[in-house]
Amino acid sequence: MVLPIVAYGDPVLKKKAVDIDADYPKLKELIDNMWDTMYNAHGVGLAAPQIGLAIRLFLVDTAPFAEDEELTEEEVEELKAFKKVFINPTIVEEEGEEWAFSEGCLSIPDVREDVYRKPELVLHYQDEDFNAHELKLDGVIARVVQHEYDHIEGILFTDKLSSLKKRLLRGRLEKISKGKISVDYKMRFPAIKKGRS
Repeated sequence: MVLPIVAYGDPVLKKKAVDIDADYPKLKELIDNMWDTMYNAHGVGLAAPQIGLAIRLFLVDTAPFAEDEELTEEEVEELKAFKKVFINPTIVEEEGEEWAFSEGCLSIPDVREDVYRKPELVLHYQDEDFNAHELKLDGVIARVVQHEYDHIEGILFTDKLSSLKKRLLRGRLEKISKGKISVDYKMRFPAIKKGRS
């Protein structure tokens, strides 16, 4: 089932999410709905806060990035194959020289900006069966995971921009929170009260 994606300005996007355990109600159904929601919006990642739940859960499928013509065959295969659910993740290490990459977010439609992040990370997490894993990631996959991880920490990519960029974007961000934007997927806008439009 496709769920509405929470728009910029909703307090849930600024909350630090909490761990869950295997007794979390209807977890499998929630994960299935999150996949449906992400694919419906043509995303490569989706975190639970983006559907209104402040829990430490996100999922990633980097296959759309495999269409970049500048990639090697090995990179294409790696991106096509990377599809995972992350529960209760913790980044234990980030390394390397920060690099810029144009990021967007399903909660902040039509806004893309260069964000600097470290290229390598080590992550501890549980899968949907609550088996523990340690994963080393780099490049674009690391970038997507860092972006989604930020969501469960209550951080948006716009928080990482310079104060000048933030000032320049303020008007566009206010319009998004008020629903004054055209999107081709279901969204929930914080500044639109129920029953009024």
